Amino acid sequence: MGVISRLKRLIGKAVPIVPVVRLHGIIAAEARPGRLNIETVGPLLERAFKLKDAPAVAIIINSPGGSAVQSRLIAKRIRDHAEESGKRVLVFVEDAAASGGYFIATAGDEIIADPSSIVGSIGVIMAGFGFVGAIEKLGVERRVYTAGRNKSTLDPFLPEKSDDVERVKALEKSIHATFIDWVKMRRGEKLRASDEQLFTGEFWTGTQGLELGLVDALGDVRGTLRARYGEKVELRPIDQKRPLFALPRLGLQLAADLEDRACWARLGL
Repeated sequence: MGVISRLKRLIGKAVPIVPVVRLHGIIAAEARPGRLNIETVGPLLERAFKLKDAPAVAIIINSPGGSAVQSRLIAKRIRDHAEESGKRVLVFVEDAAASGGYFIATAGDEIIADPSSIVGSIGVIMAGFGFVGAIEKLGVERRVYTAGRNKSTLDPFLPEKSDDVERVKALEKSIHATFIDWVKMRRGEKLRASDEQLFTGEFWTGTQGLELGLVDALGDVRGTLRARYGEKVELRPIDQKRPLFALPRLGLQLAADLEDRACWARLGL
């Protein structure tokens, strides 16, 4: 707590304090800058919900999605803290809360988006490449030995098999069902469109999302919190603690940056 806040409390003129957690990046198990997962986000949520006198916790989301598992873990942790503390969770969408980003957003009691935000993309995608023709031209022979006939599923250097595709589709369908069930549980009667429209993987602007019931209002964090808690409300950023020393990994960093860029580009961002 800052010195000014302490003094105001002592003289009986305390201002409301709302912790603000910013979640920006791709959702992935690997813990590194620009990635969101339960390992990096968990401590931020813990600190935010520990502010006893805070009337609510604000979470700003800017993510095109990523890992289905990490998305669910983060969303569940938000709800666990909210139920334990009794605090209301206000989620604010900046550029995007798409796919896994929207999964996390629905952990909020309310979702407030910018009119031009991208929301939705309630679907599952798995992508890869096939290099069979390339290695044939190079005169390279692929040799694979497995115990278990499905161990080489979707090997990019072997011809695609219909059985492999069917298994992957079944996996996607199961993960998609989990996503749909969560959105229906969290948004309930707020949803104002059919399953056939909402759960195709399509994404919309914040304005369209409001019409569909995917978000509750249009606005931004500063304006909304001032309107609700007064002009003097204090927004308390909950920042991630950075290590004093970090060894550069230029090659790995470049590859990860390209992967992240591709995820954002899918939304035109």
